[in-house]
Amino acid sequence: MPDQIHLNLFEMNTPGHISHGLWTHPDNNRHRFNELSFWTELAQILEAGLFDAVFIADVIGAYDGYRGGPETALREGVQIPNNDPLLVVPAMAAATRHLGFAVTFSTSYEPPFAWARRLSTVDHLTAGRIGWNVVTSYLPNAARNFGLADEIEHDYRYRIADEYLDVTYKLWEGSWDDDAVRLDRDHRVYTDPAKVRYINHAGDHYRVAGPHLSEPSPQRTPVIFQAGVSDAGRAFAAKHAEAVFLGGRTVEDLRHNVEDIKAKAEGYGRGRDAVRFFPGAAVIVGRNDDEVARKVAEYEQLRSIEGHLAHAGAGLDWAAYDRSERLADIIARKDPGFERISRRYDPETTVGEVIDRMSKISRGAFFVAGTPKEVADALIDWTDKSGVHGFNLRQFLTPGTAEDIATLLIPELQRRGRYRESYQDGETLRERLFGAGRARLPETHPGARYRDPAVQAKAGFTTEKVIAQ
Repeated sequence: MPDQIHLNLFEMNTPGHISHGLWTHPDNNRHRFNELSFWTELAQILEAGLFDAVFIADVIGAYDGYRGGPETALREGVQIPNNDPLLVVPAMAAATRHLGFAVTFSTSYEPPFAWARRLSTVDHLTAGRIGWNVVTSYLPNAARNFGLADEIEHDYRYRIADEYLDVTYKLWEGSWDDDAVRLDRDHRVYTDPAKVRYINHAGDHYRVAGPHLSEPSPQRTPVIFQAGVSDAGRAFAAKHAEAVFLGGRTVEDLRHNVEDIKAKAEGYGRGRDAVRFFPGAAVIVGRNDDEVARKVAEYEQLRSIEGHLAHAGAGLDWAAYDRSERLADIIARKDPGFERISRRYDPETTVGEVIDRMSKISRGAFFVAGTPKEVADALIDWTDKSGVHGFNLRQFLTPGTAEDIATLLIPELQRRGRYRESYQDGETLRERLFGAGRARLPETHPGARYRDPAVQAKAGFTTEKVIAQ
């Protein structure tokens, strides 16, 4: 039986996520992003379509590198205004029974203790349907928002993230025993104190006493997602991630990235099947060729090139360069944003070619516009050739894109045996990805070691308060 394809909808709590300019389309409801009903209605559409999850992006700064300021981003609605992604999840969970949620949060600027409690809270409220997309943040403005003069150096951000994850694992996996909560009314014992521990973490970046304030949630550790294709990002993913949002310029590039992370995960003792892979993809589905052509024409007409240039800058001002300038020269000079350019583009590309590519909605290796059969053909081909498990599908219209996928594309995938026919009652998000009975981190994951009393003792866990370290 062929592998089933997993689909997430790529979202953000903002009017302009990725398809810049399309908030102006008369059928787009993205201006309602501040309304709770916008999110609950979307969740119900996704659940009716049997989506795995909604994957919610986030940034904690403004795109103010393009043309020397935030004006373009503000005018075009390029991920500003934006709201906290986590806060819409409980409402969406209350409106659904099965839909999963993956929420983006950065390890670079806020300490881990409070975040660990927030995620445990949401894992309880969603009955184990939550995942964390771990990012390290890349906007210079984000760094300035948290009191720094500039971005933390790229690879150093991942070293901070490694310790950040270690702290959260200690809190989620080791601070409370599974049976710590007794709810014993007769003896007036809610929680057994002997089964709750301080973690006493003292590292290079964080000092956290504990104990964790939340009792063990259905998954304890949420599903760990990670996005990044740099060397440091792939190494981090191989160690920590259970699902990776990755890319590649071609299907062959994508396959290489998948195989590289699998090999690295095996090197960490996790096994080659420890990670699920989800590239981003854009699909336009229509009932017939005329409907597809109409949608493509409308989206092309309303697409904002300025908005895409502001988004793609992330510290780099594309408008400051001549169209003939090679990216290799920008990288060699280490101009602002050169690291992101080197990871995202062929160095022999010119600035003009980059800008021209942004003028097309078909940019990127994983775009298809067609009938349900044609789009299903493409998704199946990409999946089978690259070894990925599914896709994070970006939107052109809300809720139109999700409705088209749910009502046109998914039934076609089901007819071919490549998509689920129903949800499994009561499954957690981790079980949806890895199978029934696997709600918790596997023993091979580095976070699972903190369940071992010997590891806890060596790490300094104790049921008694430590006054000084």
